[in-house]
Amino acid sequence: QVQLVESGGGLVQAGGSLRLSCAASGSIFSIRIMGWYRQAPGTERELVALIRSGGTTNYANSVKDRFTISRDNAKNLVYLQMDSLKPEDTAVYYCYSNIVPRGPGAAADYWGQGTQVTVSS
Repeated sequence: QVQLVESGGGLVQAGGSLRLSCAASGSIFSIRIMGWYRQAPGTERELVALIRSGGTTNYANSVKDRFTISRDNAKNLVYLQMDSLKPEDTAVYYCYSNIVPRGPGAAADYWGQGTQVTVSS
């Protein structure tokens, strides 16, 4: 069993900052990718940022130069530092990870339960 648990969401004014954290736990052999997606009401879930085990990153164009993703490989943690927040960043943010489990079985995708981020104007 693998679990992803997010923390750090909340309400912030436009221009403010928030830091999201996600911890992966359970029967983990290795973590290939960790990242964040978000979903606003009435829209599809979209990629925010990804970071691979080697440190390479990908960002959505809408968050480049404002958000920074990082990870602590030793502790199976991923962070999303969100600066210069805008009302359009309001969404439920989901932690994502592609994990190779201990024992038999192939790598699989896992999701957290989501954390609400609300940016007021």
